[in-house]
Amino acid sequence: MTDDGYKWIALSNATLAVLLATIDASITLIAMPDIFRGIKLDPLVPANSFFLLWMILGYMVVISVLVVSLGRLGDMFGRMRIYNLGFVIYTVASLLLTVDWMTGRAGASYLIVFRIVQGVGGACLMANSAAIITDAFPAHQRGMALGINNIVGVSGTFIGLVLGGLLAPISWRLVFLISVPVGLFGTVWAYLKLQERSQPRRRPVDWPGNITFALGLVLLMVAVTYGIRPYGGHHTGWGSPRVIALLTGALLSLAAFLVIEAHHRDPMFRLPLFRIRAFTYGTLSTFLSAVARGGLMFMLIIWLQGIWLPQHGYDFTRTPLWAGIYMLPLTIGMLIAGPASGYLSDRFGARLFATGGMIGAAVSFALLLLLPTDFSYPEFAAILALNGISMGMFASPNRAAVMNSLPRGDRGVGGGMNQTFQNSAQVISIGVFFTLMVVGLSATLPAAMSHGLEAHGVATAAAEKAAHLPPISILFAAFLGYNPIQHLLGASALAHLSAHSQSILTGRTFFPQLISAPFRSGLHEAFAFAIVACLVAAGASLMRGGRYYSAESDEPERTAPAPRPAHAAPAAPATRGAPRRATQPEEQHAS
Repeated sequence: MTDDGYKWIALSNATLAVLLATIDASITLIAMPDIFRGIKLDPLVPANSFFLLWMILGYMVVISVLVVSLGRLGDMFGRMRIYNLGFVIYTVASLLLTVDWMTGRAGASYLIVFRIVQGVGGACLMANSAAIITDAFPAHQRGMALGINNIVGVSGTFIGLVLGGLLAPISWRLVFLISVPVGLFGTVWAYLKLQERSQPRRRPVDWPGNITFALGLVLLMVAVTYGIRPYGGHHTGWGSPRVIALLTGALLSLAAFLVIEAHHRDPMFRLPLFRIRAFTYGTLSTFLSAVARGGLMFMLIIWLQGIWLPQHGYDFTRTPLWAGIYMLPLTIGMLIAGPASGYLSDRFGARLFATGGMIGAAVSFALLLLLPTDFSYPEFAAILALNGISMGMFASPNRAAVMNSLPRGDRGVGGGMNQTFQNSAQVISIGVFFTLMVVGLSATLPAAMSHGLEAHGVATAAAEKAAHLPPISILFAAFLGYNPIQHLLGASALAHLSAHSQSILTGRTFFPQLISAPFRSGLHEAFAFAIVACLVAAGASLMRGGRYYSAESDEPERTAPAPRPAHAAPAAPATRGAPRRATQPEEQHAS
């Protein structure tokens, strides 16, 4: 097979793998009500909030924790070996998820366990896909290739929302079953057609580094899940002893990890790569853009499902699917801008496109803040398209610049490091956005809800009880497509009301009108944070400098040197993989 033919096969298969992995990060979000009804468990009961949060976040947490380690293993034992194993694990786990025969908490625990296993497979795929593409394509085409791969992956998160909304009402098991035939096809295709183009270098596994890194990241992300839950009389749990202990443990574990990596002979996390300017600022930009983008999806879903769609005639049970459909301009914008900006960045460099993309994203968040809660959809769609175009304009050139800066032998671990920052940021941003939203809601929502319920005949005690429920419960009810007032008041409180009052309270207008003003306050805080994150990302992207290629990025892999004698002085890690400025005429632009 010619190199020209092989590179397109590598791109197609790796893009399919990333699409599968990212679709599964979001496909359960819209399908969650049907999943929990299927296993007969109410996710909004406070005692069940653990299952709800880990159904949402468990998959992403596992990928964030493992992607660097699996990228490193790909460098050591062969990228194709780890990549193909990922397809197998992912497909088997998807099949097992469809045959959950249990109900209640046992059924939820089963799903969470195999979502975690599915996340292991997804991490194998995501850790090595960018390195496989980088190995297959010449430097002058990597921006286009990685742009297609990266943008299809990012878009998969939003495609998953629509797929979940379409499949779950038919059967919640289809949400997982749909991945099985695609996974089987990808497994066979990868095994038969993909080639190992790296030169694996067998080295000892950095067990202390792997353990401390995984422990630190898991503790941090568990802290996020408890931090957005209420504690005592507080609307969030960030001040609870449990969260403080988790955060302290996470910081200590990550500090120990950095010490271990700085002194280990063959570290998992190659800290010297951060001496490459293009890699460092590109990865920082990746993190900040993901922080801005990660919470956006949740805020838009709540805005559409809890307020806008009911106000425009959609029943609460139908809002999850339509929320995904109405957010399609965001995905379309990414799909248009990603490959185009990747292609152009191959010619003109990444800095102009990546920096401009982050500025455009900040503008789109500012425009969302200016919209009324009951907006005109064409204006909303245009702003979403602007956000998608801006994010696509950033993501593709930035990813290509990061991968081009890496030495050939470190593309797996370097790509994994970059992916870890992106995935971790998405989990962290969920905690940040929900916290800011809860703070905004808690200031005005209790009084508005209490007065609104009492005005329609609800007893004072029942109205006060509903009004002082944690705002996160109200957000989750809207997010999951439940009728919030019906769920919060309960059948007993509603039974004492007239049929007319029941119809008003559980109708499509009462809750949206009630929550609009408090939600607007919380939305302002969340989007203001996103604007700041985008502008800082633009500044970091601007500081990446001109175009850099690693000294080893396009040269044949060198044979690994013989082990040094025990008495030999250690080699300076900074010299290996040091960047050089590109010297070809078309690569001298200070872009």
